[in-house]
Amino acid sequence: MNQSKAYLALLVICIVWGTTYLAMLIGVASFPAFLFSGLRHTIAATILWLSMPLLKKKISLNARDIMKQVIPGVLMLALGNGTIGWAEKYIPSGLAALIVSVMPVYVVLINFVTGRGKGTLNGKIILGLLLGCAGIVLIFKDNLGDLLDTRYLMGVLVCFAASLSWAAGTVYMKHSGATTDSYVNTAIQLSSGGLALLISSPFLDDLGQLQHIEPESLWALAYLIVFGSILSFLCYIYAIKNLPVGLVSIYAYINPFIAVSLGFLLKDERVTWITVIAFATTLGGVFWINRGYKVNNQLKPVSK
Repeated sequence: MNQSKAYLALLVICIVWGTTYLAMLIGVASFPAFLFSGLRHTIAATILWLSMPLLKKKISLNARDIMKQVIPGVLMLALGNGTIGWAEKYIPSGLAALIVSVMPVYVVLINFVTGRGKGTLNGKIILGLLLGCAGIVLIFKDNLGDLLDTRYLMGVLVCFAASLSWAAGTVYMKHSGATTDSYVNTAIQLSSGGLALLISSPFLDDLGQLQHIEPESLWALAYLIVFGSILSFLCYIYAIKNLPVGLVSIYAYINPFIAVSLGFLLKDERVTWITVIAFATTLGGVFWINRGYKVNNQLKPVSK
């Protein structure tokens, strides 16, 4: 029975996390981007904190434990997820998903540059790196003309930077040696990332948009809080606990496909044969990087 529920939880992760790119696109269309993501994460964190007594979660933290979660919270949720929301004001949601799917390439490079990856490279990881780099080239080739638009170019560059920040947070979290409860860890990460976004909002957002918020943006915010953050997180914890990590990692291959498909079907986002090749090449790189790390038993499969 537990395994059946775990497969259902995995299905939820694969589908819902793939829809978050479109939901963010709809949300930031009439809502200040950093404020939008800040509210998403802080409200989700508040719900998690309030639910802990019901789940009988014991909160015993010191300053060091908190900082081990604040740092990845800011790197992954504020500089990572939050800035992707801003980038989607100027680039298609499917393109954002493709760029983010390259994140495991950054993880390998960060590990290598910091000395944590020395001696871990093997043929599978190198093949994955080459495919990932080829995917990046194809992504640029398919959108070369659009890069002449300054705002579009800025959106692409910010999305790449956001993916790099998420990768840095992933590496830090892996090597931080945190021993606290994963539920509490996520609540701290959501809180720190959300607060960082709320603090930066007055300086980076056009708050004049608040006078013209469309109902669709509010529905998107509610969807991301309930489904994109809370439900998916709980499903992820359950799936990781009851299924092999390698199996759970398949969401990394399904999410971009759903994001690109929804953007094409619902927002008329352009999909060309080069887009398809870039998609296949990039996900092939993610696959071989994960396989290579599985061989080395150094790092759990990573992505979104």
